[in-house]
Amino acid sequence: MATRKLGTEVRKEQIVQAALSLVAAKGVSSLSMAALANLVGLGVSSLYRHFTSKDQVLDAVISLLRERLLGNVRRAVETAATPREQLRHLLEMHMRLILEYQAIPRLFFSGELYAGHQERREALCGVVEGYLAEVAGILRRGQEEGAFRPDLDLEAAAVVFLGLIQPPAILWHLTDGKFDVGRQLEKAWPLFLAAIEAGEEPG
Repeated sequence: MATRKLGTEVRKEQIVQAALSLVAAKGVSSLSMAALANLVGLGVSSLYRHFTSKDQVLDAVISLLRERLLGNVRRAVETAATPREQLRHLLEMHMRLILEYQAIPRLFFSGELYAGHQERREALCGVVEGYLAEVAGILRRGQEEGAFRPDLDLEAAAVVFLGLIQPPAILWHLTDGKFDVGRQLEKAWPLFLAAIEAGEEPG
């Protein structure tokens, strides 16, 4: 019974991954149950045993993005010792996530995903807000340890942190991978640190 359930969960994730691939290549409008079934090597009737509609697949896509983004935060906090190192590690993982899931810019900036679906729009907004809250939490710990400015606006700084990633991701997407995201992040990271780190007291 447990083995069968695990197989079902694995198959569902394969279907969601296939949905992301289709969206990355052709946009949300290209997503259909028939196209998904073909991509994962299932009959359409078999696909319907896992997801009953395209809408259910898109909801699962949002859940996967939430899991990946918040999972990255957990790993950054667990594997890096200081808030500064945690933010740097998180930045690198977010960059890899964007490069792995090329559909993310389309999903966040295309109204196709949530047109006529207020609940889905709110769910996607919740993913971003949850991520920003976690980043703000890391920044707060940095304040408490004296590493970051005591007057730092945590919410604003969290949005700026996200801004290190999203515009380069859009440019990378628009240029079909020609824009060097890694180089841009290397150049932007010191600017971000200069804005948030506590300065030394004059002697």
